Amino acid sequence: MKLILSEKHKTLAILLLLTMGALLVHGYHPFAEDAEIYLPGVEKIVHPGLFPTGQEFFASHASLTVFPNLIAFSLRVTHLPMEAGLFLWHLASIFLLLLACWELSSLFFPNATARWGGVCLVAALLTIPVAGTALYIMDQYLNPRNLAAFAVIFAVARILEKKYVRAALWLVFAGSVHPLMAAFAFSFCCLLVILERFEKKAAAVNAVTGLAMLLPFGISLDPPTSPAYHAAAMRHGFHYIQLWQWYEQLGILAPVLLFWWFGRIARVRQWRRLELVCGALIVYDLVYFSAALVVDLPARFESLARLQPLRSLHLLYMLIFLIMGGLLGEFVLKNRAWRWLALFVPLGVGMFLAQRGLFPSSAHIEWPGAAPKNEWSQAFVWVRDNTPVGAVFALDPDFMQLRGEDTTGFRCLAQRSRLADLSKDSGAVSMFPPLAEEWWTEVQAQTPWKSFRTEDFLRLKNKHGVSWVVVQQPGVDGLDCAYQNAAVRLCRIP
Repeated sequence: MKLILSEKHKTLAILLLLTMGALLVHGYHPFAEDAEIYLPGVEKIVHPGLFPTGQEFFASHASLTVFPNLIAFSLRVTHLPMEAGLFLWHLASIFLLLLACWELSSLFFPNATARWGGVCLVAALLTIPVAGTALYIMDQYLNPRNLAAFAVIFAVARILEKKYVRAALWLVFAGSVHPLMAAFAFSFCCLLVILERFEKKAAAVNAVTGLAMLLPFGISLDPPTSPAYHAAAMRHGFHYIQLWQWYEQLGILAPVLLFWWFGRIARVRQWRRLELVCGALIVYDLVYFSAALVVDLPARFESLARLQPLRSLHLLYMLIFLIMGGLLGEFVLKNRAWRWLALFVPLGVGMFLAQRGLFPSSAHIEWPGAAPKNEWSQAFVWVRDNTPVGAVFALDPDFMQLRGEDTTGFRCLAQRSRLADLSKDSGAVSMFPPLAEEWWTEVQAQTPWKSFRTEDFLRLKNKHGVSWVVVQQPGVDGLDCAYQNAAVRLCRIP
């Protein structure tokens, strides 16, 4: 018993070290990218007076997930500050993903070296792009995908162990935080059961099942034809396979060859579970690739493209790196320390440099409570601390793509309402078409932003209730600016 406990403790300790190593390599940016969609829902629950206007652009997503309620509840119970709570949840999601990968790799490989090879490769590649889906294996900030990621890996492991009730519980949890990712995982788990029980004769059944799993969860499939919806949809080219780069398209079908190869290795070694998973992943990949061709290519199916069948690759990529790392550990790395260092040190440095390239104006790890390095973030914090809760802001509708802004969200960091933007609010529109006309009206009202003068800001105030604007340096004459730094000015509309 003491030996068993010590082995468990050793495993957990190594996973904790890998979690901290992953944080150091991939960084942490709590208010970046899709945090602009998901965090305002949490903030609204914690402070109900926030976001008196514009909440429809994040409430639509929040209505489909328990994520904001779960995070808000944890903050209330622990009395932790928002930033500290988000950071701990982020660390926990990394740790649990690596733990899930360890448990799954233990079902694939009898050798501990192979198991650790798989877990380490996943940890090293958390922020690698998943083909052209605009996803990483795990984002550099807390969001529902991060929580669903470890849940679906646990579910796959329980399916292989034939512990179907436990698998169902993990899938229910995943579905409660991210319905779409859970739907992909559910279809894969169904395919595993079908292939194991009935061999490959019934595998085609899952083609219908897999696609059907994407249809519920409150997403309307009425075909929107308005120019406003089309403009929003085209801001998210990753929905459409024909807009992917060739190397991104290669990332769809290349795994089929890899899984065929891995399956042959597994058959020779008599690793039955690994062979089963590799065969299932080939079918899974081809089914969703076919679904993408059906819904992405014909223009009349534009509304169906937002079902994003190729985001099924998220689960596939987690598994391909877990298996690939396991095979490297088994056949190449073995017990040679220098081989592990020769692989993972350059890989870690490369991933670190890639993240610095994505967030060059921000600290690599934005620690809770630390003053932000990014000048846009500094301005947004000033807004949070010095403006009325009911203030409505306007800023360049494409502000998240500006040089030096580092995709920092205004709503989630400043905790103030703003008019619709082109980056994240268009994503809400692409998923929820009824928002299209309001989004288009607000975006057009702020266009062309770089040519705006005082009279244009007055028009925003009179028509949309805007009381403050964020303008880039050197600013605009005639505005009363209460704060400025090298990047921006924060000004009242007279």
